[in-house]
Amino acid sequence: MGDANTRKEIEETSQNTPITKGTVAHLEQTLLKFREELDQVRNLPISCASDSDDKDSLNRNLATELKKLASRVQGVEGSKGVEGLNYEDLCVQPDVELPEGYKPPKFEMFDGTGDPRLHLKMYYDKLVGVGRDEKIRMKLFMRILKGDALSWYISQDSKKWTSWVSMASDFMDRFRFNTENAPDVFYIQNLKKKPTETFREYATRWRSEVAKVRPALEEEQMNRFFVRAQDPQYYERLMLIEGQKFSDIIKLGERIEEGIKNGMVTNLESL
Repeated sequence: MGDANTRKEIEETSQNTPITKGTVAHLEQTLLKFREELDQVRNLPISCASDSDDKDSLNRNLATELKKLASRVQGVEGSKGVEGLNYEDLCVQPDVELPEGYKPPKFEMFDGTGDPRLHLKMYYDKLVGVGRDEKIRMKLFMRILKGDALSWYISQDSKKWTSWVSMASDFMDRFRFNTENAPDVFYIQNLKKKPTETFREYATRWRSEVAKVRPALEEEQMNRFFVRAQDPQYYERLMLIEGQKFSDIIKLGERIEEGIKNGMVTNLESL
């Protein structure tokens, strides 16, 4: 019958051909054609009982194939809003290949904390030999991110970044908050030792917080602010060496700490 070619096309499409968005229009046309032929079969005159059986059988077969095709078309139409999952859809600079023999270095990872500008500088320093290639900079950038920074990157539409400057600017805008809310001098001067900390642990934590202050402090300034942050029993003794190395201040602080434990230095907090 005249439906043979249409039915063959439907069987091949519904069973063997991967369905993509580009084939939807073709399938819809085939589906319409098949429905018309099914209507024609249903309206054929019946001359005998055998013709009736053949027509019923044909109707059932055509209806089954029609259902298969309709299901496939509906499935594709329902996925029109789903973002593509191909390499070209998800990759930044999909047409860019790394130079033959080039092995990306081990990057310092950025987790969303710290100074984003400083991290960009470290990233540049690692791109020896390829750093001037804007597209390679963009392609490798995701490799330096983890944690919240990686989550932010993945949530972005990478196609909006038409240049390295646009990508780096968005990165800076997202994480500039880290430096705008960095500790200030007032904060570090009031950063006290916790009861559970040793003096060395406290000094290490204090120094780590000072490293976040902007503009950065000179060694002499750090020593002075650290000494001024101490309780009286430490301050009276540490102020005598505040012009020396920070490591020397820590050593004297540990001796004072030991003296307080042994009762050789008066612990004013206990009075």
